[in-house]
Amino acid sequence: MVNKFFGRFLLLNGLIFVSFIGRVAAQQYGVVEEHKSPLIERLQKERMLLGNNLSNTGEVTKPGVPLKTGKKVTARGYRVQIYSGSNRTDAYSAQARFKQIYKDLNTYVGYEQPNYRVKVGDFTSRSEAQALANQLKRDFNAVFIFTETITIEY
Repeated sequence: MVNKFFGRFLLLNGLIFVSFIGRVAAQQYGVVEEHKSPLIERLQKERMLLGNNLSNTGEVTKPGVPLKTGKKVTARGYRVQIYSGSNRTDAYSAQARFKQIYKDLNTYVGYEQPNYRVKVGDFTSRSEAQALANQLKRDFNAVFIFTETITIEY
């Protein structure tokens, strides 16, 4: 019993002593050097640009929305189909109706015999595409989400 108590006492005092020595050493050597990879610095600068809310033309955009630089890349993403049918006139009519409502989203008319298909948007996440699809269901009959190669402008 005494040995157990004495062992705990020494252990506790030893931890306090080590903690004290660690603090003294930390105060003695207080200089911290930072070594950064040039790639990390570049990524941080790019990230700051993404958070900028002033574009090159002076117009204010939403915070976190990247500035448009005119560069385009392709990636796997989602588009919402708003028309599928064999009538070319109806396909272009659906495209025109969509453009009246959503001027800022891209539209794509494709033809694969015997049907025309009109797809809209370039979404990187399915939830964004689903949100648009839910809004479009009241105005368009054939609303479906497709996974395909999209164009991203940044």
